[in-house]
Amino acid sequence: MDRPHSVYRDIAAELRKRILAGEWEPGANLPRMQDLAAEFGVNRDTVARAVALLEAEGLVWAVPRRGTIIRYGMLRQRRPRGDLVKRNVATDGPGYSFPSASGQEVWQHHVPRVSSSVPLDDPRIARFLSVPAGSMILRRHRVTGPVTEPPFQICDTWIHPRVADVPGVAGAADSPGDWLYRLEMAGHWPIEWLEYIRSRMPSKQEAELLQIPPVLPVVEIVRVGRSGSDGQPVEVTVYVIPADRVEIVHPLRRDDSAADPWPEPGS
Repeated sequence: MDRPHSVYRDIAAELRKRILAGEWEPGANLPRMQDLAAEFGVNRDTVARAVALLEAEGLVWAVPRRGTIIRYGMLRQRRPRGDLVKRNVATDGPGYSFPSASGQEVWQHHVPRVSSSVPLDDPRIARFLSVPAGSMILRRHRVTGPVTEPPFQICDTWIHPRVADVPGVAGAADSPGDWLYRLEMAGHWPIEWLEYIRSRMPSKQEAELLQIPPVLPVVEIVRVGRSGSDGQPVEVTVYVIPADRVEIVHPLRRDDSAADPWPEPGS
């Protein structure tokens, strides 16, 4: 009864080993389903289940009219993401690099940057920004990643209406985080940030922008930036990153209750 279940997992394990060993280059096609079925002596449906498992892991990508493509993501080192905001020194202008970037590298834009006023229909993001859902809000939309790599992240930044007219905030400066400096120069220094992190499945559009299988989970990071002058939100940025491209790394702190491993009796 369990034989078909184990067979497709065994096939997936063998294909995974061969992919990671470099038998097929990133961007190349995996052999056709019927060819793999003949190689493993099983039917096409069993191979399809094995390939679906690899797609969920992010190793391959089933592209309509192109076949099953070996992905780049899993074959690259994951980027650790901690809690340190750095000054970006790779450009001439002022800028910040947030945890996934080193502060010394240039990231490219994979689609044209867009800044426009659109309705903020997501009630969760509206709550973080402290505006009514449906409000017209300045949104900065980017799809970025390190040079020579596939798209790493989608960034959508929502600017609070009270600071949307600060000069340069809606612009497209080459320095990452330049617009944050503009806000700070306008009286909001130092902006402080808090992040909310969760995993979810991508939308169809997100999967297309990130060039990932639609069955591969993404990490969603919501960054809330608050003014250093009054503590109120000035921006909310939503990052969407393929789950196979990033690792969240944080040191653990001891609560006072765990500070002493050998408490005195009766204490």
